[in-house]
Amino acid sequence: MIQIPEQLRTLLQNIKQSVIIIHRNPDGDALGSGLALQKFLQHKGINTSLISPNEIPNYLKWLPGIDKVLIYEENHEKIKNILKNTAVFFTLDFNDLSRSGKDFGKFLKKLKDKTFVMIDHHLEPSNYAQFMFSDSSKSSTSEMVYDFIVGLEGKSSIDKDMATALYTGILTDTGSFKFPNTTPHTMRIAADLMEKGINHNKIQIKIYDSFSLNKLHLLGEALNKLVFMPQYKTAYIALSKADLDKHHYQKGDTEGFVNYGLSLEEAIFAVMFLENEKEGVRISFRSKGNFPANEFAKKYFNGGGHLNAAGGRTKISLDNAVKLFLEKLPEFLDELNSNNE
Repeated sequence: MIQIPEQLRTLLQNIKQSVIIIHRNPDGDALGSGLALQKFLQHKGINTSLISPNEIPNYLKWLPGIDKVLIYEENHEKIKNILKNTAVFFTLDFNDLSRSGKDFGKFLKKLKDKTFVMIDHHLEPSNYAQFMFSDSSKSSTSEMVYDFIVGLEGKSSIDKDMATALYTGILTDTGSFKFPNTTPHTMRIAADLMEKGINHNKIQIKIYDSFSLNKLHLLGEALNKLVFMPQYKTAYIALSKADLDKHHYQKGDTEGFVNYGLSLEEAIFAVMFLENEKEGVRISFRSKGNFPANEFAKKYFNGGGHLNAAGGRTKISLDNAVKLFLEKLPEFLDELNSNNE
């Protein structure tokens, strides 16, 4: 359970409106934690808007309440007016306002008179929030939101829709409970959410077994492009915009592709490069054991994240991004070879 400061308890008892902001390119954990917290705050009589910086990926559009999410890129003036007239901001699943996007992040940084409540499980949080619930040992922000709700004596208010959202967040951020961040506490929460009547089999199918034909063909393209370097125990995939266009790419279609490289028995490190006209090149990093995927992302690709799962981005070309990666990989050779799985 999370200990809730008395000052925050009092604040939540006296406000009528709040907003929840999740990170750009939202995943299951961001949306799951956001949807659950939104409904909980509404149960408490607090009118709460859930804001995503950009569009929702297709594989998560089935989540209960997803149609009420406000998209900043689609209606930023309306959302800015909501924010200007709201005093309390919850930020979920990110540790720096820049993770909400360049324009949105700059706007949020200007709102000095607002009270920010951070709930997040990433390393190295920024100090923008007056109330910080930051714990990198937790499996997911959804696990933390569950504990936050319990800490506010709200466990009985968790209904089937909230449980579905939280379970989705935990499921996706633990890789179906296989990542090292899965703890006995995580499993107890999952069991409690199942007792709320969720259809855990349906959630699995919606996330992992509902590919479009285009997405399946794109996966084939990615696997054909997979390169494995046994001397570095490293696999990587680079998909160009032409590759994506060829298979009619939709946001979220490449979710989980990087893990195929890591599924190789000898692989310790897996990386996927994704070219996008608007965002440059986005890079996903995954690792096994103690290899610091987040350090590689932070050092060379303006990124960060968890020990075994991180992300980054660069404005250089796809070819140059791959070239930089290959040039810097030897610096980690000792760590790759001595990695304790």
